[in-house]
Amino acid sequence: MLDAAVAVAQAACVRIVAIHVHHGLSGNADQWSASCAQDCAARGVLLSIRRVAVVRRPRASLEAQAREARYAALAAAARELGVAAVLLAHHADDQAETLLLQLLRGAGPRGLAAMAPAHTGEGLLWLRPFLGFPRADIDACVAERRLAFVDDESNAQPAHRRNALRLRVVPALWELAAGYPLTLVRAAALQAEAAMLQDDLARIDAQGACDGHTLDRAALAALPARRARNLLRWFLRARGLPAPSQQRLAAMLQQLCAAEASPRLRLAHASVEVSIHQGRIVVHDPPPPPYALDWSGDAAVALPHGRLALAATRGAGIAARHLANARVSIRTGAPGERLVPAGRVRRRAVADLLREAGVPHWERSALPRIYCGEQLAAVAILGVDAAFAAAPGEAGIALDWRPSSAAAAGEAKAPGPML
Repeated sequence: MLDAAVAVAQAACVRIVAIHVHHGLSGNADQWSASCAQDCAARGVLLSIRRVAVVRRPRASLEAQAREARYAALAAAARELGVAAVLLAHHADDQAETLLLQLLRGAGPRGLAAMAPAHTGEGLLWLRPFLGFPRADIDACVAERRLAFVDDESNAQPAHRRNALRLRVVPALWELAAGYPLTLVRAAALQAEAAMLQDDLARIDAQGACDGHTLDRAALAALPARRARNLLRWFLRARGLPAPSQQRLAAMLQQLCAAEASPRLRLAHASVEVSIHQGRIVVHDPPPPPYALDWSGDAAVALPHGRLALAATRGAGIAARHLANARVSIRTGAPGERLVPAGRVRRRAVADLLREAGVPHWERSALPRIYCGEQLAAVAILGVDAAFAAAPGEAGIALDWRPSSAAAAGEAKAPGPML
């Protein structure tokens, strides 16, 4: 890839840089970095070496974690260097192996599409110009041009699933199918087209049902099961979430579309939750754990899920005299809380007031409360209890609650690339 990129860059008068990721997983990693430096110096190409620490997570494969760290390092380096496009050297054999691995996972068209020849992500264009070339053609070019190269010894370790496939299964496929790997490259391209058609259908079904942030539950329930599954997958992916398993997706769909669906339904998925609010399906962050902290007069307080500003004012907010004469704390909700809203005389349950105000059920308990001693003085969004409200012209403290959750605010995220 480096050799070819240099030739193209010289002909097109464009600048190229090389990025090498040092994972530190092999005893030969330093030698590989040195080899890259030597190759780049011989061609007059700037080299950026990025060292990453691969953090092992329970039940996660080392390959996947190394890949995650590698792509993050590549993206960060490319942005810092002002790179417009990143070239990756995956070839046809890699594409065929990826399709086979996805097939063994039981993946659908999106997974079987394997790697995209081009896509955008992290503000960059990612290109795989060798995806249509078999490894044998690349090896022949390397030999003809007498290019020096390094082999990663881990490629020979059958403990890794891809390596086991390459070492044990692929040789048999070469004997059975003369067109391997290009036949599977074509199959991946057809699956990519099928996945795009599924998205086209989802957009048609989303018309009038999806407002860009939420999805109409009744419209989803009215679709045939196969189209409902497709729409829900598309809706979740548009929020930057991985697709649920087939079994999990069916369970989610059944609970979301059930006529007797609980209004307090909360389905955990990835790092978020999926709930129903006012007849619409919403993706949101889980509520934070209970919190309680004393207020010492700060103009703003950072909470696990947002920022509460407390600004001095007059004739509004909590009367400053109440705050000066008591221990003031900021807490999550507690059972049985009651409040007298401004302009009213009857004390009412905070839970009822929040429901009437249209606050989603998963946000209600976590909304910041201001307590003076053990008395509830104010609730964010609802306002100040009449007994604690500042009189006209009286010094007061006004509350301004700003949640930090993009998911709670309903902001859709672009689907991430499969790298």
